[in-house]
Amino acid sequence: MPMDFNQQIIDEFRANKGEVGGPFEGARLILLTTTGARSGAPHTVPLGYLPDGDRILVIASAGGSPRHPAWYHSLRADPRATVETGIFTYQAKAVVLEGEERDRAFARAVELDAGWAAYEKKSGRTLPVVALTATDFAPPAGGLGDALIAMHDNFRRELDLIRREVRASGPRLAAQLRVNCLTMCQGLHVHHSREDGHMFPAIADRYPEAAPVLARLRDEHEVIARLLDELQALLRADDVAPADLLAEVQRLTGELEAHLDYEEKQLVPLLN
Repeated sequence: MPMDFNQQIIDEFRANKGEVGGPFEGARLILLTTTGARSGAPHTVPLGYLPDGDRILVIASAGGSPRHPAWYHSLRADPRATVETGIFTYQAKAVVLEGEERDRAFARAVELDAGWAAYEKKSGRTLPVVALTATDFAPPAGGLGDALIAMHDNFRRELDLIRREVRASGPRLAAQLRVNCLTMCQGLHVHHSREDGHMFPAIADRYPEAAPVLARLRDEHEVIARLLDELQALLRADDVAPADLLAEVQRLTGELEAHLDYEEKQLVPLLN
């Protein structure tokens, strides 16, 4: 993409917490900052990404150019990078996938969006797939309550993206969409486990009067955990219909959004 067009996307992304319009509206985007292999200067580009458990994947398509993009060469020289999601910023380590691992990841990407295959054919090269794994998170500005809202907003956005992807699905469920859903389930499970094990006890010690609120939140965690289990069981089936998946995701979304709203109303003033 031309530099001025890239900069427009970067500016809009940062001004709107990761939301952009135009041809990338509703797309999965990050901003990736690498260190120039020759210049040593930081360079930022907007990139599409794919969830993959505790890491994300980016593809060095360069819009179908016959040459690898500059950010890819930079990562080969220095695998350290900064990732911006619009909500979080974190340091990451890049690993270029090889062999069967690369081929499986790229096949998932193509199944979800045939545009990746078109880019590869146009480029005349094998498009590299790069895994980015977080090494250090920068907490959002503000108090702990603001950090909680940021975490919640991340889940809200992920659910919205998944709903869009499911609605756009064909008659069968793409493997990458399964990964997207399972990654979201894993993230919610970890988040709620940390709240139950660490945040809620700390609040209870300092604010004993919050006990009824915390009890309700723990009960809601159990409800959401059951819905997550049911969603994951559905995803393990071989013949999942996108309509059935959408219904399960919508059911989870209703419960989760009500839970997040209540938690923020009750706990953010205490945490901040």
